[in-house]
Amino acid sequence: MADPSVATAALMAGAGLVGGAMNALAGGGTFATLPALIALGLPANVANSTSNVALLPGAATSAWGFRDELGPVGGVDVRLLGGITFLGGLAGSALLVVTPSNAFDLIIPWLLLLAFVVIAFGAGGARWLHAHVSIGRRSLVAGQVLLGIYGGYFGGGVGMMTTAMYGLLANVSPRALFAPRTLMLALANAAAAIVFVWAGLVYWAAGVPMLVGAILGGWLGARLGKKLPAGAVKAWTLCVTGATTLVFFWRAYV
Repeated sequence: MADPSVATAALMAGAGLVGGAMNALAGGGTFATLPALIALGLPANVANSTSNVALLPGAATSAWGFRDELGPVGGVDVRLLGGITFLGGLAGSALLVVTPSNAFDLIIPWLLLLAFVVIAFGAGGARWLHAHVSIGRRSLVAGQVLLGIYGGYFGGGVGMMTTAMYGLLANVSPRALFAPRTLMLALANAAAAIVFVWAGLVYWAAGVPMLVGAILGGWLGARLGKKLPAGAVKAWTLCVTGATTLVFFWRAYV
């Protein structure tokens, strides 16, 4: 593992800046922070835990930036969805704590691939499904439980997964879902952070500068999200997530 240095701190802060902005814009901030932490020589589970804690303030900043746009999703109170997400995040992060690091090394590329596929096709798939099936409130609650667990365990792409699921239920534009999506991301991260800090899985020498960068990135991302075209945001996100997924498959299986 590399020793902390000014250059390392700057790299971590930069990765946090990009990750925080990505989470605010379209999700997938983990794809910016996780590779930077792995490059330091951290075990995958420690890197994932550190990334989660570092991105928490940025997610909270973004959620605060969209607070005036919060409201029910598909007729379900956002406070209920938030509570479900928090409890699911606790369960998912506890599951990561008991997952051996070498096993997580083999699991993580598939989680990244899942996130990439959802980011690439989730919104279109949600529109197609909405035109052919009817989704009720119980399905939304059940889906929120699964998203909370996934968000606590790994979290890569969970923002876009949330957007796709909400779009399926409410048939509203991804832009209209910025507020509830960023809130759910922040709550899942908060729950996981509690468990990861308690379990001692956070490498603070890298996590603190990354956290500072993520705060600024989350604020900037929330501002940019109100101005940038959706196509540009998605194209950038896909480039980052696709490249990261390929690198982690090579690292685990080649």
